[in-house]
Amino acid sequence: MTLSLWLALVGAGALISLTPGAGAVNTMSNAIASGWRRSLWGILGQQVALVVHIVIVAAGVGVLVASSPILFEVIRYAGAAYLIYLGVRQFLARPQDATEDGSAILVRESAWSMFRRGLLVNLTNPKAIVFFLAFVPQFIRPDQPLIPQYTVLSATVVAIDIAVMWFVFAIAARGLARLTRTPSGQKILGRIFGSLFVGVGVLLAAVH
Repeated sequence: MTLSLWLALVGAGALISLTPGAGAVNTMSNAIASGWRRSLWGILGQQVALVVHIVIVAAGVGVLVASSPILFEVIRYAGAAYLIYLGVRQFLARPQDATEDGSAILVRESAWSMFRRGLLVNLTNPKAIVFFLAFVPQFIRPDQPLIPQYTVLSATVVAIDIAVMWFVFAIAARGLARLTRTPSGQKILGRIFGSLFVGVGVLLAAVH
């Protein structure tokens, strides 16, 4: 991959990552509930799903998913249902008692739980596969060795997405963390992020 092509990839990858979606909502939710540092586990789960999508496209399976209406719809509705489930769970979550010193309340969710949720949030989005089918070929030269090109592409996209998720969306969520100091604030945040999850799920199911 030439330097000019790689720089184009960096620009496109940054623009894609900065576009709010289910991954951004999940990252912000984790950062508020469990803290900025621990939100990384959810981000890593999302990156594994991203790599899986690239591998699927590279293996040619993505063409099958994109060209099979039934398979595409099954995956799409499963992903939408999972996001709506997360939203309802957030919306109905019971607030915790405030701490004596008034500090923000953090939920000690396991790293595996956050990783798994991040993985599923991105993995159950078949539109990502279709997107990568259009995106990846722009940066791959079929007349050159494919494995090194896919390796560079995957590493670049993952590095950019981690940086954007952790240093943009997770940090942005820290400004809302003060609301976790009171039960009423927790309820407001739960309804905000619950509604966002449901909204993204409904969009995933409705937009063709």
